[in-house]
Amino acid sequence: MSKTGGLGDGLLVDGVDVSGDISALSRIGGSVAALDFTGINKFAFERKGGIRDGSIEFTSFFNPTIDETHDVLSGLPTGDRIVTYLRGTSFGGWAANLVSKQVNYDPTRGADGSLTLAVQAQGQGYGLEWGRQLTAGLDTVTAAGSGTSLDLGAGSEHGGQMYLHVSAFTGTDVTFGVETSSDDFGADAPTGLGSLEQAVTAPGAWRTATTDALERYVRFYCYTTGGFTSATFALVFVPNLTEVTF
Repeated sequence: MSKTGGLGDGLLVDGVDVSGDISALSRIGGSVAALDFTGINKFAFERKGGIRDGSIEFTSFFNPTIDETHDVLSGLPTGDRIVTYLRGTSFGGWAANLVSKQVNYDPTRGADGSLTLAVQAQGQGYGLEWGRQLTAGLDTVTAAGSGTSLDLGAGSEHGGQMYLHVSAFTGTDVTFGVETSSDDFGADAPTGLGSLEQAVTAPGAWRTATTDALERYVRFYCYTTGGFTSATFALVFVPNLTEVTF
C-alpha cells in the first residue's frame, strides 16, 4: 500500500462538517491503561490492559457565521459529542471516531493579528475507534437503497460499531444501517446487522454497536417509513477483529 500524507482530510463534529475551519489536529490518540500485576518474585513488570481512552485535539479558526464552528464549539455542551476524523474523504478510507466530552474552547490572539482556538475532545465511555468509511466523506442519498460494498478481507464473529453523521436532511425520516454478505452481495443475500439509527432532523450524530457476525463484505443501506427527499451523511464502520468489551 502506498504511503499518504494528510491532504484532503475532514473533521465532523455532531454531524457538522467543520473541516474548512480547522488548521491542524495536534492529537488523535487512543490508549489502554496499563495495570501493574507484578509479583515480588519477578524481575520485570507484568501488566494487563485496563480502561480504554482516547482524545482528538485540534485548532480552529474563528468563524462566527451562524451554524459554523463558533456556534458549534463555543457552547461547551455538557452532553456527549461525536467527533470523527476522516483520513481523506474517499470510500473505504480510514477514520478515527470518538464519543467524547468537549472540555475547552480556548482562543489565542497572536501578535500578527491571528486568532485561533484550541479544542480538546476527551474520550467518554468507549475510547478511540478506527474504522472504514462506507461513504466518500459526506454523501447524499435521495431514495432508499444500498451503497457500494467494502471488502474487509475476512469475516469476524465479533460484530462492530457504526458511526453516523447526518449533516442535512429533508423529509420525515430515514434509517441507516450496515449489511453484510460473504460473496459481495451475489447469491448470498445481504444480512442486516443489528445496528440501526433513524434520523428525523439534522445535524446529528450517533454511535451504535452490533454483536452480529460479519461476513467478508459490508455496505450501508437506508430505508424510510414516512418518506424523505434528501439526506447528506457520512457513515463509518468499525469491525471488531477480536472480542471487545466496553
